[in-house]
Amino acid sequence: MFGPPGHAYVYRSYGIHWMLNLVCGSAGHGAAVLVRALVVEHGVERARARRPGVGERDLARGPGRLGLALGVRPEHDGLPLDAPPFALHAATVPARVEVSLRIGITRGVERPWRFAEAGSRYVSGPLRAGAVRSSG
Repeated sequence: MFGPPGHAYVYRSYGIHWMLNLVCGSAGHGAAVLVRALVVEHGVERARARRPGVGERDLARGPGRLGLALGVRPEHDGLPLDAPPFALHAATVPARVEVSLRIGITRGVERPWRFAEAGSRYVSGPLRAGAVRSSG
């Protein structure tokens, strides 16, 4: 999390799930974004093999499920996001973004630091009251 921007920060949560974060601050400054959900568009068969019997919506919905579907491992920690095994691409069309209060934590819950594509059925957990919609 304190590494250079554009790299992965991977850690194990509760000794069970590997979490994928995108480092976004300058080196030496702890700043990263936890990837809580995504739509698997490439490598779908590998993701399904890692999560057998799970429907498309739940394949990578939630940070633990996402880590399992993508095969996130500790050796991914510190790797650049613009080189294999990662492939991070800019959106081709602007997305409408919802901003919400954080979930799954006990401190800092009042901070509007949760972002999701508006109306996405892949969002993990409900958007919390006090959500503000914005366009992007």
